[in-house]
Amino acid sequence: MNALFTTLVVLIIIASILLIAVVLLQNGKGDGLASNFVAGNQTFGVRQTADILEKISWGLVIFILAASIIASFTTNIRNAEIDITDDVENVEEVPAFPTAPINVEENN
Repeated sequence: MNALFTTLVVLIIIASILLIAVVLLQNGKGDGLASNFVAGNQTFGVRQTADILEKISWGLVIFILAASIIASFTTNIRNAEIDITDDVENVEEVPAFPTAPINVEENN
């Protein structure tokens, strides 16, 4: 594996862990963990905190998606030189339902 692929995988894992934390901090239908942090500091307010957490979560999702696509292009599959066309061309054709030999014994 190359260094770029490994770096992207590590960044994707870190972003995934951060995304889990940000989602847990957001307010759901009830009170979330964000209400505990906002109670001590009223400079932001509840609505602004929810907006910031939502923007962070969308940013992390977009980063994970983009990094995953870029990581898929950095793998060395092209250098593997695997050619399956030789295997397909050299296969003998076998009927799907082979016929059994018919042994007809005539009893006279």
